[in-house]
Amino acid sequence: MERDLKIVVVDYGAGNLRSVARALSHAGVDPLVTEDPEALKGAHGVILPGVGAAGSAMSGLTARRLVDPLRAYVQSGRPLLGVCLGLQVLLSWSEEDGGVECLGLIPGRVVRFPPGLKIPHIGWNQVNQTAAHPIFAEIPDGADFYFVHGYYPVPDDPAAVIGTTEYGVRFASVIAKANVVATQFHPEKSARDGLQIYQNFANWVSAVANGENLPSYAGVRS
Repeated sequence: MERDLKIVVVDYGAGNLRSVARALSHAGVDPLVTEDPEALKGAHGVILPGVGAAGSAMSGLTARRLVDPLRAYVQSGRPLLGVCLGLQVLLSWSEEDGGVECLGLIPGRVVRFPPGLKIPHIGWNQVNQTAAHPIFAEIPDGADFYFVHGYYPVPDDPAAVIGTTEYGVRFASVIAKANVVATQFHPEKSARDGLQIYQNFANWVSAVANGENLPSYAGVRS
């Protein structure tokens, strides 16, 4: 894999930035952590991390003039990885904070776990893989990852769901559409398999940057 990849970690005031950067370093990538929208133009890959709430996340993206550049980046066909809150803002709308319009890159909504469950859902839980994707390379089906969230994604297209997890309800814990993939869990807090997620993303970015013909994955542009 080419190690001079430009992978941008987007800083919009809601990210677990140091942990994500360390995980990418483990994959042999020296990431650029920045809030500069101009950096997206030359990026081979982009990671949108996040902790917190949808309202403040979208406010942070808007204040830094990142909304339109992120949409343009995704339209270019280059890979993007969303993490936790970074997954949720990829959808159309979140019911958090009284209802928030999000990026709309994956049609769907974000909803709160039903009453009676301890919120947030926090700790280790299994991810069941429901479709092949390069993000799952060398990761066993049913592997445990670390979650911290009170809301979960409901994509309009069921084919966008490539991983599911059980917590009172079975919810989408990994989603993908074309060149976008996102995890509801935190790979950077998920030990070996979590580091493998970042390694797999870097490998995918490298393959796309080098113009390789990739296999056709469910929902993934080949």
